[in-house]
Amino acid sequence: MAENETARQNGPKPITKATRFWYGFGDCWFTIMSNVETFFWNFFMTNVAMFATEVVTTISLIASMVDAFLSWIYGGIINAAKPGKWGRYRSWLIMVPWIVPFLYAFQFLKIGEGTVSYVVVLLGAILSHIAWNLPYAANATLVSVAGGTPEGRAALASSRATWNQLAGVFFSYLGLPLATVLGGVVGEVNRFGALAFLLGVVMVFGYWVNFRSTKGYEEIEATEELAEKSSKTKSSAKDMVKALFQNPHLCFLILGDFPKYIIKFVPAAAAIYYFRYAAQNQGLMVSYVLISNICAALGAFVAAFLAKKFTARWTVVGTYAAMAASAFISYFSYLNAGVVIFFMSIVQLGYGICYACNSALYADTAVYAQWKSGVDSRGWIMGLQTFPLKFAVVGRALILNISLMLVGFDAKVDPAQATDALKKGATAAFALIPGIFLCLGIVIMLFGYRLTREMVVQYQAEIDAKKTAN
Repeated sequence: MAENETARQNGPKPITKATRFWYGFGDCWFTIMSNVETFFWNFFMTNVAMFATEVVTTISLIASMVDAFLSWIYGGIINAAKPGKWGRYRSWLIMVPWIVPFLYAFQFLKIGEGTVSYVVVLLGAILSHIAWNLPYAANATLVSVAGGTPEGRAALASSRATWNQLAGVFFSYLGLPLATVLGGVVGEVNRFGALAFLLGVVMVFGYWVNFRSTKGYEEIEATEELAEKSSKTKSSAKDMVKALFQNPHLCFLILGDFPKYIIKFVPAAAAIYYFRYAAQNQGLMVSYVLISNICAALGAFVAAFLAKKFTARWTVVGTYAAMAASAFISYFSYLNAGVVIFFMSIVQLGYGICYACNSALYADTAVYAQWKSGVDSRGWIMGLQTFPLKFAVVGRALILNISLMLVGFDAKVDPAQATDALKKGATAAFALIPGIFLCLGIVIMLFGYRLTREMVVQYQAEIDAKKTAN
């Protein structure tokens, strides 16, 4: 009850400087932890576990598809379950994360031979993702719970995104170097498993920091009976379906969000092909990764100021346009690596801005859904942020591989002998195709997502008035 007494009762509780600063700390370590998979999982399977290429492809495809199709249920589980001791959302930040390091490590361990070893790695990937997606969805929902106002939500979303983008900078020093050190302790074969476990443990601590920093912002159900019978934040399956399909702003936001993740994942996967075959200098990729991650962190930091001045929606629309233009310039300048690095770093700066606006936009659609239906489905709606992300991961493999196939890519070809068609094809996957997706995103966000700041403020005021009256 102590937290419940401090929870907001007469309007939103002001966001303290400490809360704003520390809110994204857990997301930072979550991203650092998950980057072990992004950068090293495929390498582990091919070069450490020595799985055949077709086996690696099958495992990756099954894991990513299962993860994508499950991505919509996590918010639903949080909203349908009984609230925990520390609230419906905050409780997930300490109940589940501790399981992740143990499951995640199996994704990078070769146990047995043949089918047994394949199944261990695959189950490690699927189960670890299920375990970490629940606290991730709950933490994203807290932007809506603690924010209280559009400005408050934008501030928390910006803090979360800044920490998230800084993770890329930190990982450049904590990834392979730390894995090499661990290899001297546990052996080369187990170094990535040890790295995954260690960074998973730090992620648990990070979410505990988020748990502490949001104390007092979430209402705690007074009794178990109330939590069971009349929880204000519990939603039925019917309520959650309505929250999606009777909410056109949310539907269009999910579609408009997909290009943002395409611009994150596709260039990341295509970068090595661009620098190896088009730029003819693979070493430049190190500089690009560092510069682009710094730019993304800077973008996330300034996003709150832009959203406050222009609103989150218009910030995303304008940033998409600048990103698309930069991507197209990069494509047509494919022989000039310096120009490409500069403009693709601008693209990633834009990604940081849009990522920071993301939670605030979803939180606004949650306000609209509650105003329209009278049911609080924030957990379900905020959890849907992972839906376009997961399918962008699937799209990454398709876009990159199709682009390379169309230009006759052959890994045996000496990069110095790369044809102009191969150079253009690698740059198309790196810049042109993501730029086209951004143009589609502009159209969707302009004509589909129509929520304005004034509408959200009005809806929230009416929701608060009903709570006071009851």
